[in-house]
Amino acid sequence: MIRVVLVDDQELVRTGLAMVVDSQDDLRVVGQAADGAQALEVVATTPADVVLMDVRMPRMDGVEATRRLVAMHPDRPRVIVLTTFDLDKHAFAALKAGASGFLLKNAPPEELVHGVRVVAGGDALLAPSVTRRIVEEYAQRPAPRARDNGLERLTERELEVMRRLAGGKSNAELAAELYVGEGTVKSHVSSVLTKLGLRDRVQAVVYAYESGLVTPGS
Repeated sequence: MIRVVLVDDQELVRTGLAMVVDSQDDLRVVGQAADGAQALEVVATTPADVVLMDVRMPRMDGVEATRRLVAMHPDRPRVIVLTTFDLDKHAFAALKAGASGFLLKNAPPEELVHGVRVVAGGDALLAPSVTRRIVEEYAQRPAPRARDNGLERLTERELEVMRRLAGGKSNAELAAELYVGEGTVKSHVSSVLTKLGLRDRVQAVVYAYESGLVTPGS
């Protein structure tokens, strides 16, 4: 059973999300919160696997709540950002803070359910549009700092996998390009995340650009 916490300042939105989540045999809403501060309190006392987090809320917004949740609970729960606009600046900030992906509030129910299952399974909702926005974000910045020493822990194959991850490649695409099986790709990705202390692919893409391993247009 995947345990879900809903965080949104609008009760009507939470009610709609709860109906979608609870309609699935393998999903269950275990808590709700009206702002980020309340979300921290709920998660502190209620074991959860996934938090559906609105980004714009009073008292404490979803970005700060995500940052604190990840700091206090490195492994669980994982956060999915809920936003009205396709990866606006607030959603992007939440991804940098440690969210595992984002969903539009008007996404169809099946997309919401799929997203919860994907993130609960340890993967990230990293659509090509998300990767493009990350590239655009870093394209507007000065040259990245010197390559992070953490990359020295990676093998050449792992560095290659990370470069391709930064391009938004799926496991299937990586396997085809590297002429290996998907199981091998998953093993490499897992190793990269472990060595660099990252939660998922979203953080890996951000890390790749911030460390200078990948630059926009490369």
